[in-house]
Amino acid sequence: MQRGPILFLKTAVFLIGIPVLALCIFGLTWLANNPVNSNYAPILYPILIMMYVSVIPFFVALYQALRLLSNIDKNNAFSEHSVRALLRIRYCAITMSILYVVMLPFVYLVAEKDDAPGLIIVGIVPIFVSIVIGVSSAVLQRLIEEAIEIKSDLIV
Repeated sequence: MQRGPILFLKTAVFLIGIPVLALCIFGLTWLANNPVNSNYAPILYPILIMMYVSVIPFFVALYQALRLLSNIDKNNAFSEHSVRALLRIRYCAITMSILYVVMLPFVYLVAEKDDAPGLIIVGIVPIFVSIVIGVSSAVLQRLIEEAIEIKSDLIV
């Protein structure tokens, strides 16, 4: 397989991770120290904690995506390592969606205090994105498992 598309995807994975890391280091810490309204602080802290905790499965999933791309680059796309990487990506996506579902009541409280109903939609978006990633990785995992099974039947 050509190295160009794999290199592009690896670069994209890094470019996805860098802004999230910068947001965690600079943005969320600044927001925790400087809440817009001090009345929001007790509601804001659980949201920030959930966002920090959700970064862990996010970066684990990015690492697994890099491992999967390395397997594809080495012509080992149809291997058990790829299946395990996709399984871990699925678990990370499920974990992230659960964390954001737990965070949603706090987002609702902030939206209620601030009279901003659009904030709830912003809180729901990561849940659906995580679900889509989890379902996509489950489908790819199933396809790779079937391809491995077909490949082993052909060898025998």
